[in-house]
Amino acid sequence: MDIENMTLVAEFIILGLSDNPQLQVPLFLVFLVIYIITLLGNLVIITVIYADPRLHTPMYFFLCSLSLTDICCTSTVIPKLLEIFLSGNKTISYAGCMVQLYFFLGFTGIEAFLLTAMAYDRYAAVCHPLHYSVIMNQRACVLLTATSWIIGFLPSETITASVTRLSFCGSNKVNHFFCELMPLLKLSCTDTAGPETILFVEIALLSVPAFLVTLISYTYIISAILRIRSAEGKRKAFNTCSSHLIVISIYYLSLFSIYMSPSSTYSQEQGKILSVVYTSVTPMLNPIIYSLRNKEVKDALRKVIGKLLKKPHDVQIKAGY
Repeated sequence: MDIENMTLVAEFIILGLSDNPQLQVPLFLVFLVIYIITLLGNLVIITVIYADPRLHTPMYFFLCSLSLTDICCTSTVIPKLLEIFLSGNKTISYAGCMVQLYFFLGFTGIEAFLLTAMAYDRYAAVCHPLHYSVIMNQRACVLLTATSWIIGFLPSETITASVTRLSFCGSNKVNHFFCELMPLLKLSCTDTAGPETILFVEIALLSVPAFLVTLISYTYIISAILRIRSAEGKRKAFNTCSSHLIVISIYYLSLFSIYMSPSSTYSQEQGKILSVVYTSVTPMLNPIIYSLRNKEVKDALRKVIGKLLKKPHDVQIKAGY
């Protein structure tokens, strides 16, 4: 067999965020807190939306899907990182690395399309309020969400398949905190033009159109808001979109900074920082942004907490009798 078609590396070593032994425990605690907040925050969002019938609307249906995606995305990366901090075990098998890459790219793609669907939902709500229930009916919401999950994994499958065709016969040290695409391409001892071409083609055919749909939607939304005469009307209309706009800005700025740059100019340290943003910080902030800036979610959360606090009290009264 031709050695250029062989993968000679059986495992990779993930270097992580820092080699300083004194930082391992503090970093472990920081990312553990981030992971716990991410899990609890997104689970609370899902639970509250499920428990309150008033939130059974298209916007919150998409928000539930986004919270689930955030949980899956961060769970693909953070547990292994916590193991590295705590035990110092930086090795990951070749198969494990490819699986992590596949699911990370997949959930990242799903999030991009869900954010696009949410932007279209806000466009329909602000620009076509009288026809909103017709445009965003249950069938449309399910179809948009299912399409997001299906199309989101298509780039992941083709990119990961192209990476598995590369040979890794030199260094096996991944200068990152998980099996991210760009650091893996840096390690290959064969030509990476194939995966890079596939990446840019899929960005051009899928990610860029999704971003443009989001951009066009918000162009129409802002234009419609500016035509509202009353200041109170403008404020209410903007509040329905501001949370989503913040999330979109953070997501696309960090993601495009990494994947729209050619590998020759890719900075390992910059890539790590930006990856922390969209793998850890953004999934943690999403439920906070949507809950703190959304009166309906806050009211529903108070209602759920009130019910939970009331149940033990009712049990005590019944026990007293």
